This record gives sequence, C-alpha cells and structure tokens, in this order.
Amino acid sequence: MLKTRFTEMFGVDHPIVQGGMQHVGKAELVSAVANAGALGFLTALTQPTPEALAQEIARTRERTDRPFGVNLTILPTIKPVPYDEYMRVILESGVRVVETAGRNPEPFMGALKAAGVKVIHKCTSVRHSVKAQKIGCDAVSVDGFECAGHPGEDDVPGLVLLPCAADQLTIPIVASGGFGDGRGLAAALALGAEAINMGTRFLATEEAPIHPNLKERLVQGDERQTALLFRTLKNTARVYKNSIAEQVVAIEARPGPTDFADLAPLVAGDKGRKVIDDGDMEYGVWSAGQVMGLIHDVPTVKVLVERIVRDAEAIIRRRLAQCVA
Repeated sequence: MLKTRFTEMFGVDHPIVQGGMQHVGKAELVSAVANAGALGFLTALTQPTPEALAQEIARTRERTDRPFGVNLTILPTIKPVPYDEYMRVILESGVRVVETAGRNPEPFMGALKAAGVKVIHKCTSVRHSVKAQKIGCDAVSVDGFECAGHPGEDDVPGLVLLPCAADQLTIPIVASGGFGDGRGLAAALALGAEAINMGTRFLATEEAPIHPNLKERLVQGDERQTALLFRTLKNTARVYKNSIAEQVVAIEARPGPTDFADLAPLVAGDKGRKVIDDGDMEYGVWSAGQVMGLIHDVPTVKVLVERIVRDAEAIIRRRLAQCVA
C-alpha cells in the first residue's frame, strides 16, 4: 500500500483520484472508485438541477460507505447556472470533499471551510496553484498539457509543470494529465505529487456510464488520436480526434479571427452527450487525453486501481532501488 499526505488527509487507501467528468461522473462510477479505495467525484453540473444532484449524492451513498466528493466547475455560460444552489446542496448533503475548477473558488471558501469541507482546486499553471493555496485550498490538482478537457494556454507538460509546482507549494499536489498505469503513479510521486488524477483511463472501465463504442475507441486509439480545439479563442480543449473535431480545427485555421458562432453547431454540449449515451462517434466532440496510448483493456475499476498501485509499488521497491549503487 502506498501512503502519502493525500491518502491520510482524505481518508482513502490509494493515492488515486477520479476527477469530475461532465456526463460521466455519476453514482455508478464514483461508488466503484470509492469501493476500490480511491477518491471519486460526482460531477455536479452533469445533473440538470441542484435537486437532481442531491438525489445523485444519495444514490452514491446507497452504493458505498467510503469517502467520495463532488466536482463543481465554475465557468461563464450562455445560460446562467445556479452555482449557489448547487453549492447549497453539496453543503446540506454533508459532502466532505469538493473539487472546484474553472474560476477562482474563493467566494465559496468561507462556507466550505465552515462546514469542514476539504477543497481540491484544479489548476493548469503554477501561479494559479499558488493562488489556490493562498485562499485556503487543501490540495491542488495540477493539470499538464497532456490532459483531456481544458489544459490551459501555457502548454507545459506534467514532467516540467509538476516539479515547478512542488517547488512553490506546501499543500499536497494531485498530478493530472497523462496518467493511466503504475509507471505514471511512481513518476508522479518522484516529481513531488502525492496522488494522481485520472479521467480518460477511468472511461475505459466496466463501470463507466458511457456507450461501449467510446471504450472501444479508447482501446484502439493511440497518443496521437486527440485534437486541440478553441486555440484561437484562448480556451483550448483537448478532445478525441474525430471528423467533427477536424472540422473545428479547419475552421480555426482560416485567416482572420474565429467567430464562435461558426463552431457552436459542431461543439454543442447536447451533441457530446449523445455521443456518450448513444455511441454515435461522429455526432459531436468528446474529451479524451493523450493517455489513450496507454489504454489496452476495459477492466473493472477495482482491477484497474489495484493493478496501478501494485505496479507502482514494484517499480519503487525493485527497479528504482536497484538503481542506487
């Protein structure tokens, strides 16, 4: 068993996190992660209303008595989102761990701390990580350029970003982006992290509530099978490289400024949800990271977590120990 400040602080057996994923962070996956001894997060905004989130928290508790958390991503949207109401539900439900992302969570920190909630904030840069520590976050999830979703605009990979963050932080770091096996976990610990966060790798598990077609694509794909969208809009997103993603890249490559109105019909959220639910792989865009190159099977969550920890322990105890003269 690997013991770190993260496992002690959050009361889990293994230094592995399943971060919030839109349309995916549901009770089936989160409870499986929790029961495997890792830390899983429901995705608040996957639920259409705050009341639905309360029901999903209750549904997760029916499936596990282990720690789990809720992700709340705070972003500007065309349709206003009642973030205060979602946060009220989180607090009233007695959730003890919250993962925040997007905007600065400082407006919510007072209420979270008063309720005894531990906060992990997702960051894509050292400067944002330092700010998160300053406002009282208990840990940060530092996302390297390899990650799915939004890797930020600095394009710094984890091999550099993680030790740079470790040099300036005293709170635990969760390494995110490009992690999917024991080698990655051992490397993250060596770079100064206390745990790893996996999104794409958890998609390719039996319990992930997504269509089997996506899982098959993740197994068949490699590290080159992603595309970077919205670069011209300074809101970079890494997604699976299908025909829709390639159309977006082509539009952004045109001379002159990009008009989001030209992209919206292609990248609408309801299209991505249909891909996840129905398996029509060319209907919309869906997030996937470069770690796809390390995905070769679709195990249960328990098998995956135990394999990663076992392999990391073997690397640390044997391979690395043998390197010391």
